[in-house]
Amino acid sequence: MPLQQRKDAFVALGAFLSQFSRKEILRKENIPHNDLFFDAFQMQIDRAQESNGWFTKDNVLFAVESWSQALRPENLDKWTSSYTFEQDIPKTIAVIMAGNIPMVGFHDFLSVLISGHSLLAKLSSNDKNFLPMLGKYLQYILPEFKGKITFTEGELSDFDAVIATGSDNTARYFDYYFGKHPHIIRQNRNTVAILSGDEDSKTLERMSDDIFRYFGLGCRSISKIYLPKGFDLNRIFKAVFKHKDIINYERYANNYEYNKAVYLMSLFDIRENGFLMLKEDSSFASPISSLFYEYYEDLDSLLVTLEQERANIQCITTDIDVAGSIPLGKTQAPSLWDYADGVDTLQFLLTL
Repeated sequence: MPLQQRKDAFVALGAFLSQFSRKEILRKENIPHNDLFFDAFQMQIDRAQESNGWFTKDNVLFAVESWSQALRPENLDKWTSSYTFEQDIPKTIAVIMAGNIPMVGFHDFLSVLISGHSLLAKLSSNDKNFLPMLGKYLQYILPEFKGKITFTEGELSDFDAVIATGSDNTARYFDYYFGKHPHIIRQNRNTVAILSGDEDSKTLERMSDDIFRYFGLGCRSISKIYLPKGFDLNRIFKAVFKHKDIINYERYANNYEYNKAVYLMSLFDIRENGFLMLKEDSSFASPISSLFYEYYEDLDSLLVTLEQERANIQCITTDIDVAGSIPLGKTQAPSLWDYADGVDTLQFLLTL
């Protein structure tokens, strides 16, 4: 199966997904197999929150939108142009997927199939409905994918390499059981923001989107901000105000009340506005409904510290000129070449 055929199939998948956006869900003409898949996929979107209380319709549609845009021809061409696709014998790749945000395993799904390998996927029980349907759609678009996409709930066997994503604890388990195979094993990482103090209100509002998207459950959700000495925390509260309705989601509200009680009983000094708590803390991983912050005096010293902590950081977002950083407000829509943990998944797959 030539690479161009595989790319064309994913372009067709992107066109199918483009019918589902936060602005509207609209059936388009000339989308292949819409009669089989449109209503079924819409039903999965509508019912997603029944299976996973964190999967609100807005968050699901944001994920779908992001992937529909990523699967445009120019993006697939740019991504694949940096690699040589010459493996002689396709391998079977076992992929253990997380379920913290909707379709979080899609990039691994895409990478395995675009590389020409076969996928053996074990889905998280928190996100088990979307990818099997998209896999079925691809098989209708390109029948050569039949037999190359397998989802299993049982024990993984008969595979050549492993890509596994989980918590720090499960990463140790994965390493023990799969360490003898070629592997990528991912664990907890967090996203940090660095402010200069010169950001305007619109920029800070864009940053707030990266704090609250997916309720902060994604590794690309901002969990910690670094502020220049003297920064007024009220500017943060003003910037996040547009997200005030998040407290109306029961699961988020429960986390807010619980974490607030823990902080108060522990006599921690916090600032809060009724839906977000700010806590000065050196840690990277803040609980749901909390945002950690830390002041800095010297940017160069801070960057040295963050480089030393690279193993704990998914990405750095800032409007300061920092190598490898992402602009504020842009962390939740990565490009195809923005790899989790900085590990080039496609290069790994093409050199097996």
